[in-house]
Amino acid sequence: MESMRFSSSLISSIKHNSQSSICHSLSSRSSSSSSSSSSSFFTKSRNFVSLKSPYSRNFILCGKRNLSMVSGSEANDGFQRNSSFQGGESFFRSVLASMEAVYLNRNPTAKAILECVGSADNNQICYDHLAFRTFGVNGYGIDSIANFFLDFGYTQREELRFPAKKLKALWFSPPSLPVSDGGTGVSGPLPRIFISELIVDEISPQAQEIIRKYTQISGSGCKHAALASALGSLTWEKPSYFEFELLARESEYAAWTLVNGYAVNHVTISTHRLKSHLRNIKSLNQFIEGNGFQLNSEGGVLKVSPDGLLLQSSTVADSVSFRFSDGVTEPVPCSYIEFAERLVLPQFKNLPEEEVKEFHRRDGFEVGNADKIFESTSKDQLTRRA
Repeated sequence: MESMRFSSSLISSIKHNSQSSICHSLSSRSSSSSSSSSSSFFTKSRNFVSLKSPYSRNFILCGKRNLSMVSGSEANDGFQRNSSFQGGESFFRSVLASMEAVYLNRNPTAKAILECVGSADNNQICYDHLAFRTFGVNGYGIDSIANFFLDFGYTQREELRFPAKKLKALWFSPPSLPVSDGGTGVSGPLPRIFISELIVDEISPQAQEIIRKYTQISGSGCKHAALASALGSLTWEKPSYFEFELLARESEYAAWTLVNGYAVNHVTISTHRLKSHLRNIKSLNQFIEGNGFQLNSEGGVLKVSPDGLLLQSSTVADSVSFRFSDGVTEPVPCSYIEFAERLVLPQFKNLPEEEVKEFHRRDGFEVGNADKIFESTSKDQLTRRA
């Protein structure tokens, strides 16, 4: 894949920040946060710094690749089986590790929570999914980052629509790949991928002009989305504070994407794969809040799908000091960490616990849950934490 020609020297130059335990001093993460002045949009805070089968076959034109809603291989029992991994595993995991390193370096809350949960669970943390945000214009939409995962054997699944936010999303299931029992994080079972995009044509002409300006400045940057994510770099130039504020008033999602680009929006801990009592998401939520972390309260702390089988929660995003092109420095929202528990499907409820596999559990995503999870980077949630 032309856009993904990472040289081995480039990958080796991206340092994966090792995680030192800080659970004994949770409050220290906030004291190390940036102390820049408060913004009129984001208030500084303590952390400043459709299970529906079979899948339909609806075609969606995204940039150069014609993405279609197709199922993976299907066994005789009618349930999805993952496709085979394609390409070099060590290279693919190195890219994921670099994306994760950027995420952890910028988001002290996520790093602290991963370390605390890991210390309580013998460092056996698996990721349910990684998420990215994009602009649906000039080739910078879903497919710009999805191409990387598709080339390594991921399979496209369902589309989700969020009309009020003018967003759509696709999720991608991982290929089959044997993993040792000791694998954790990006070294463990491969995560699902959730990619959303702003439907730029549906926002105001003034907001469109800003987004088109920066994606056009970027030129062919959309071909290097995975590289940008692994480096923690924007593919376009930094915007002005005025442009950021204008976008934020209309779409907080757009403003977030303008200053964060292809950075990982969040990673999600698969709670049911934990070994301790924290495998129950309600217990995990209590553990998180008990250690002083703020959870997204939009629609209630626990988000539950209509079928009751997908349970999700998330923290409120960290903030980071950002210097705009006009010289203004203000805090902007960064990323957050999510938690997901997928319950066993009714037809498998009598299986002994030790025999339950991931495909016996509720798969996919839910619009109602995801719509509320998006709010983890919103002004309302960041302000509430202050």
